[in-house]
Amino acid sequence: MERIQAAIAKARAARGGRDAHGGTEAGPDGATLPAFFARTGAPAAEAAGIAEAWEALAEAAPAPRHLARHHVVAHRGGRDSAPFDVMRTKLLHHMRARGWRRLAITSPGAGCGKSTIALNLAFSLARQPELRILLVELDLRRPALARMLGLTGRHSVADVLAGAAAFEDHAVRIGANLAVATSRQPVRTPSELLQGASVPGVLAAIETRYAPDMVIFDMPPLLVSDETLAVAGLVDCALLVAAAESTSAREVDICEQELAERTNVLGIALNKCRYMEPGYGYGDYG
Repeated sequence: MERIQAAIAKARAARGGRDAHGGTEAGPDGATLPAFFARTGAPAAEAAGIAEAWEALAEAAPAPRHLARHHVVAHRGGRDSAPFDVMRTKLLHHMRARGWRRLAITSPGAGCGKSTIALNLAFSLARQPELRILLVELDLRRPALARMLGLTGRHSVADVLAGAAAFEDHAVRIGANLAVATSRQPVRTPSELLQGASVPGVLAAIETRYAPDMVIFDMPPLLVSDETLAVAGLVDCALLVAAAESTSAREVDICEQELAERTNVLGIALNKCRYMEPGYGYGDYG
């Protein structure tokens, strides 16, 4: 882990020191959904419309054991969720300070765990009762979120992006303030779809209707296809997920440069670390 961090720092220095971080249902606190959304600061009529839109989403309740099998732990909080809660707090701080809303999560290659991090981060954020979170799956060649959540509906976020279907027909709501849009089947031409003329308008319409505080996009690996590059200009910032002992420092540097040319790079999450430095953690939060 130290070697890859040192190599990344060296590569940045070689680029001149440039930093690339350049209702009836109860809400989270027991209130009904309309009351929950009314307290978010929107005018009454607008809050009612937002609440109605969220209530219209089909509700899903993933089984805790199924989530645990897929390393999704942040829905319940506690010690296992601590790393994602730290990430949540740092991301919120940076994004709120800059007025950013759209976050892309990608990786250099396959198997880095970006979808796992995207799900855990979404669940961690949703435990903040005043936040509304959307998680949108754009890794359309190898979609994984529906399987990880145990969803069985034949949802297709691709149809939504193409303007052929409504968001509420292809998304589910988990709890009061987390919505997830997935795809059950791979898409044959995802690059052409994501670069289509309809995509910017569709995303803007979704944000207008659901007023999310953050939209997380689970993107394809950056060095595998061009889909992430196609979408990078539509997001406010990106988080790069690297796998310890697997992702090379050169791959991280290439990805960081590619992303920095198109959007703001918030940082690099080093995943799958089997050995942590002594003294890491505090008390029960190791």
